[in-house]
Amino acid sequence: MKKIILTGGGTAGHVTPNIALIPKLKEKGYEIEYIGSYEGIEKFLMADCNIPYHGISTGKLRRYFDLKNFTDPFRVIKGFSEAKKLIKKIKPDVVFSKGGFVSVPVVIAAKRCKVPVVIHESDMTPGLANKLSFGSAKKICCNFPETVAMLPSDKAVLTGSPIREELFTGDKEKAREMLSFDNKPVIMVMGGSLGAVKVNEAVRKVLPELLKEFNVIHLCGKGKMDDGLNDLAGYKQFEYIKEELKDMFALCDILVSRAGANAICEILALCKPNILIPLSAKSSRGDQILNARSFEKQGYSIVLEEEEVTDEVLLNNIKELYKNKDKYIEAMSNAKEKDAIGTIVGLIESLV
Repeated sequence: MKKIILTGGGTAGHVTPNIALIPKLKEKGYEIEYIGSYEGIEKFLMADCNIPYHGISTGKLRRYFDLKNFTDPFRVIKGFSEAKKLIKKIKPDVVFSKGGFVSVPVVIAAKRCKVPVVIHESDMTPGLANKLSFGSAKKICCNFPETVAMLPSDKAVLTGSPIREELFTGDKEKAREMLSFDNKPVIMVMGGSLGAVKVNEAVRKVLPELLKEFNVIHLCGKGKMDDGLNDLAGYKQFEYIKEELKDMFALCDILVSRAGANAICEILALCKPNILIPLSAKSSRGDQILNARSFEKQGYSIVLEEEEVTDEVLLNNIKELYKNKDKYIEAMSNAKEKDAIGTIVGLIESLV
């Protein structure tokens, strides 16, 4: 039987595309195992997949001064040693990496063991972890047309992002009943798996006005719920949603979201009109801003940067989005990157 190791972690965006590939890989006859960190979100997300999971030591490689910069390299070296032992034991035919710092020692160890590697870069501009891994990869998949020019020409492939097939099977009436919503249109607010304080605050400030015309589903992140809003009619908040997400996607008419690459690729695949509020360049490397602007350029999204979000601006743009939602649905329906899973599995097959 063919064997593959999947790796990636740190945020849900580095894990859920791997999960999306699993059914197709099983269909193609692969035995699958996963390498992640000891206690990262990837371990939690993989728990229901019935895939052997192996934890390794990991450290973050920072571009800024931090005392952990002196200790984390030793964790990375330990992780490399652990990954190399696992690869020699499992003897995979190929490794697929979704990125995040846990993937770096795995990818480098795979090359040392002469195992071909396929990497997927979600953001428009490659992150540091993937940049460190490019030299060890045979192929590098990406989501944005603009990214191809930033990658080695003999390795770059525009694939789009693998989307879990289950997301297309949602039952909107099941979600409406579960949430006790009336027939008003539904907005879903997503701040990413770690939550987004700025987005949460902005939406909660305009809730009284929003609830006059809409029901609101709010995925606000771990530890970021506001218990004082639990009894508000037409408003439901959750730290994180797993099983019911497909039903909530089916129910919602429009979305307000951060601009993490995996999240916006799911939004694109589902053709959901959306407002993107990317993470500010003051607290990130600016990748979400670039992701969002690419979607705006292609006619898929309205983009609001954090610094310009006021109550009036947010409300006006939500109403504009809903009024013109058919225009955005049509643009997303014509997107080219529709079979990411088939394309990526084809690349994997070509290397085995």
